[in-house]
Amino acid sequence: MKLHTLKPAAGSTHSRRRIGRGPGSGLGGTSTRGHKGAKARSGYKRKIGFEGGQMPLQRRLPKFGFKNINHKEYHAVNLSTLQRIAEKENLTKIGIEELVAAGITNGKELVKILGKGELTVKVDVEANAFSKTAEEAIKAVGGNATII
Repeated sequence: MKLHTLKPAAGSTHSRRRIGRGPGSGLGGTSTRGHKGAKARSGYKRKIGFEGGQMPLQRRLPKFGFKNINHKEYHAVNLSTLQRIAEKENLTKIGIEELVAAGITNGKELVKILGKGELTVKVDVEANAFSKTAEEAIKAVGGNATII
């Protein structure tokens, strides 16, 4: 066996179909596109969602809902969490940096303090938003609720 005598295995290679090269090729005439219709025309691009004239799904389904472009997503932190952090770290001021250090938030998201739980330690809290009950509970113990 020599390198110049090597050939691919029988049936492993195929010649490419040459479409539209006359009737003698067997692939002339309509050139595998069938007769008439949009798909037979040059420049045809299938429209997204087109179902062959059937009413498309996006038009069959009812429209509903509303996306508010001014919506803000807050990461919720409860008073019980603030109490736990204040006791564990012996803090008098809790801000975003302290919450990040405790692993509660990542520092990129907005933080809202909610009133679930009980706060017994006097603490100054800085956050992006407060619920009314949380603000009242923080002030009741003698702390301050500051909006950043």
